[in-house]
This record gives sequence, C-alpha cells and structure tokens, in this order.
Amino acid sequence: MGGIPHDHYEPKSKFEKGLHKRLPVVGLLYDTLMIPTPKNLNWMWIWGIVLTFCLAMQIITGIVLVMHYVPHEDMAFASVEHIMRNVNGGHMIRYFHMNGASLFFIAVYMHIFRGLYYGSYKAPREVTWIIGMLIYLLMMGTAFMGYVLPWGQMSFHGTAVITGLFGAIPFIGDALQTWLLGATAVGNPALNRFFSLHYLLPFVIAGLVIVHIWAFHTTGNNNPTGVEVRRTSKAEAEKDTLPFWPYFVIKDLFALAVILLVFVAVVGFMPNYLGHPDNYVEANALATPAHIVPEWYFLPFYAILRAFTADVWVVQIANFLSAGIIDAKFFGVLAMFGAIAVMALAPWLDTSSVRSGRYRPQFKIAFWVLVADFIFLMWLGAMPAEEPYASLSLLASTYWFAYFLVILPLLGITEKPTTPPSTIEEDFNAHYGKGKGPSSSGGEVATPAE
Repeated sequence: MGGIPHDHYEPKSKFEKGLHKRLPVVGLLYDTLMIPTPKNLNWMWIWGIVLTFCLAMQIITGIVLVMHYVPHEDMAFASVEHIMRNVNGGHMIRYFHMNGASLFFIAVYMHIFRGLYYGSYKAPREVTWIIGMLIYLLMMGTAFMGYVLPWGQMSFHGTAVITGLFGAIPFIGDALQTWLLGATAVGNPALNRFFSLHYLLPFVIAGLVIVHIWAFHTTGNNNPTGVEVRRTSKAEAEKDTLPFWPYFVIKDLFALAVILLVFVAVVGFMPNYLGHPDNYVEANALATPAHIVPEWYFLPFYAILRAFTADVWVVQIANFLSAGIIDAKFFGVLAMFGAIAVMALAPWLDTSSVRSGRYRPQFKIAFWVLVADFIFLMWLGAMPAEEPYASLSLLASTYWFAYFLVILPLLGITEKPTTPPSTIEEDFNAHYGKGKGPSSSGGEVATPAE
C-alpha cells in the first residue's frame, strides 16, 4: 500500500490464499497495521486515534439515544428528560454523547492546527487536506443539527438565528430558508429534518474518514521535519520508518487512555459545564433568551459573522459595488464561510518550499499569533454584540484572513528558513541518539518518545 517499499501480506494456508484471492480484507488490515510510519512522529500525531474513537462513540451512543428520543416539537424535550430520568444508564449515555461532541472538536482543532504548523497540507497531501476539511464541515453541520434536538430555549432560538443567515442570501434566501426549515419558521418540520440529517451524516463522515486514511496511506504520513521517507529501496525506507504496529499503536492507545481519563472525569463530575442553562428550559417561541450563543466550538466563526456590521468600510464598499445586494448580514455569512475556505486553500496559499514550521522562524511567530487569535475569537463569540467586543472581533477577524491571504504567500518570498535535516533518520538520531530498541530492519534504534 502506498509508495513506501515494505513487505506486504503473504497468505500461507490454503484458506488464507483462497480468502485473499476472493476478498483481500486480511491483506488490507495487515498493510494498514504494518504500514511504514516515520519514526520521528511526536505526541501531536495522537489526535487521529482520538478522532476515530470519538466518531465511534458518537455513533454508538447516538444509536442508543435514538431508541428513546421522539422527534416531535411537543415531545422532544420530554423524551430527553425521559432518557435522563427513566432509561437505565440514560443520563450517562446522553452525557457521553453530549460531551463527546466537545472532545471531538477539541481533537479536530488540535489535528488541524498540527497540520497547519507542520505543513501537512503541502504536496503531495493536498487531497488528504481537502478531504479533512470536508469532514470538518460535516462535523459542524452534524453538531449544529444535534444541538437542535433537545428542543430547549437555546436550541430553538439558536436554530432560528443560524438558519436566518440563509435568508440573507440575495434572491434565493427566503426560498432556501423555507426549504431548509420545511416551513416559514422553526417548528416540527425543521426538527424532523435536522433529526434525520443528524442521524445520517455521521455515517457519511465515517465513509470520508476511510477515504482520508486511504489518502494519507497512499502518500505516506507527514512528520515534524517535513522530510519525505526515502523510497529508493526497502532498506533505505526502513532507516526512516517503523511499522505502525506495535510502536505507534501502543503510543496512540496510551495517549487515548490519558485523554479518556480526563474525559470520564468531566462526564462524571461536571457534565453540564459546557452546556447553557437556557437549554434546560423547554423551547418557547414567545420568550427569547437575553443572549443567544452557539456551542463553544462554533464561537470563533460566530465572532467573525458578527464582526462585519454596516459600519465597516469593507462592507460599505461591497454594498456599493454590488448595488445593495451584499448587505452587512450577507457579508457576515460570506466571511464566516470564507474563514473556513481560506483554511482549505492553505496548500495553494503557502508558497514556501520548506514544509515544516519547525524550520521557519517568521512563520512560527505568525502561526502562534494565529492560535492566540483563534482562542481570542472564541472568547469574543461568547460576548454580547456590543463595544468593545465588536471592534475587537473585527480586528481578530482581520488577522485570521490576513494570515492565510497575505502572510502565508509573502513568507514564502521573504522568509529565510533554516536547513531541515536531510533524512528522517538524521532527525531521529539527533533527538534520541542511537539507543537499543528493535527496528523494522532488525537493527537498533531508540524508541520514539518525543
């Protein structure tokens, strides 16, 4: 599998040979587990297994919850209370599902920023990156639709606000919003549609995850140096790699165990910490909460959405040039989705010939400012839509777009990177020395522990 030379599965018994000829599933699993993996991977490469676990947990707990949930506006809230109070273990299943979404997004943000720092989006992994961004978009859609299902005050009115954004699209906005909701306002048709999609999309995500894994198994894993595995011969490749099993599987499982320890503690002792109190009150169309906020993982993009008001000169110019078609609300929608689009375009916006940020001194500064900017936007998204938060949101949004559209292209021209190691083996030995551990080629290497 892939372009890195390595041993492939060879069936031995008559049964294995017959099965492999007709359905090579054992060979596929073998090649997946034994795929040569850069031996210098650090702890930032553990988020893939966390994401896989979260997806499985969300699907399994979701299936159990669906057995007791009633997608009707008169019974949805009561059915959730029934799950919490009357179903055996129902409260824990719901809390695992509810907080599992937060763990899912923590892991995906760590995964994305890891990719941005180490240049995992650069050739030949552009398709892998784009598939990952599609998974992220589907995660956001699934999470939003799931937030509607408890039918609490924040669920109901948050849905009205977010779906109202589609109404800002010129010419087709009203028709699109009505089609999305199944009516002119949030009600039972919207609840049924969102319930159906919330149940369906995780399986679409699972399919894309398989394609995502297939894509990076074809190109090979990136690593902290950004240097490619030598592919001239099997012997050279083995100097740069270790088989995924057992080295990285055990490492990933250890990291997963530590993360789950914290996760279970949160579920057990503070399960409602990330929830909003208003969502524990049944939906009432006649009583709007004083401050409508989405879940924490949407807050950065919610801040960008609210940052572009009619007073912003960019909005005024866009409004003038479009003869009034692009107003502040529509511009905010474009900015919100544009903030995700510029991330997806990173492979083509980054002009540097050096892949890893480890060897790019100016890039490091810009990147860590971006991380701080993202956290700042998250905080601003939870604040009221008033000064000074509006101006600060505009400033933070400006840097977000400037990083991808201006800084990344310019750094490729102006920056003087340091020299990366010539091989992964060289980097590994520089960090760990030549210790005594088994390698895939039978030699001696240090066990990866960065």
